[in-house]
Amino acid sequence: MLATFEQLGDDEAVAPRQKRANVSPALQAFGRRFKRLREAAGLSQERAGTRANAGKGVTGQYISQVEAGKTRCTREFAETMDRELNAGGELVELWDDLVTDAAFPVWFDWPPVEAEATHLDAFEVTVLPGLLQTPAYASTVLYGDKEAVAARIKRQSILTREQPPSPSMAVLLDENVLYRDVGGPEVLRDQLEYLVSRIGPRLTVQIVPATAHLGTLGSFTIATLEDRTEVAYVETSARGLTMSDPDDLAAISRSLMDVRSIALPLNMSIDLIQRTAEERWS
Repeated sequence: MLATFEQLGDDEAVAPRQKRANVSPALQAFGRRFKRLREAAGLSQERAGTRANAGKGVTGQYISQVEAGKTRCTREFAETMDRELNAGGELVELWDDLVTDAAFPVWFDWPPVEAEATHLDAFEVTVLPGLLQTPAYASTVLYGDKEAVAARIKRQSILTREQPPSPSMAVLLDENVLYRDVGGPEVLRDQLEYLVSRIGPRLTVQIVPATAHLGTLGSFTIATLEDRTEVAYVETSARGLTMSDPDDLAAISRSLMDVRSIALPLNMSIDLIQRTAEERWS
């Protein structure tokens, strides 16, 4: 059974809520292995910092923060230390496996849920779903954070994987998302054209007219798992919340039904997206 409650934690569904860690378990795992490799090489934290420095101001304190999982190092740092510690590529592999996903906030435990879903229902009020964003669009939304963008794009692989079968996805998109300037005309045009290109048997996108409905309270996604269990992710101004309580799911399902009842048919939605790309963002 999946634990519940993105990006960018998981225990709410099967146990009482516990105080959330303020560091990423993935960063802690990377830090522990890095510390072992450093100690095996006979280097102090200060000496390791000097080896990694190369004029970039790496201190022993920074090494301590990395080893404690309190900061996310760059891939360049991992490559440098891999060479200095004669780790044979192990540290770089660990960075790719652990630190990339740690670009998500510690509280964001939605990716493991969506990765195990057989179907996703999403309603978005402000921006396109992360699973369907182009790198340029995502970069604008994430204020140019390259590692966060890479982590978001990596999440999208669940929609193209062969095994286990990728989840189907039905997206309801508030009409105003089409008109919101995210990155300028070129970024928006490319994004909307990409969105249309992805529509097919496993992905539908319907536009919801900009009018009053229950969905205006906020964006949400409902994941249906293999055993038909449902888990929801709801966005708030402070953070995202992953929910599995039956009453919460019932309320979110009512919102989904209300929004879906006024959404444009698929063919009309595609036409509107294409016209918006051509007429507004060209």
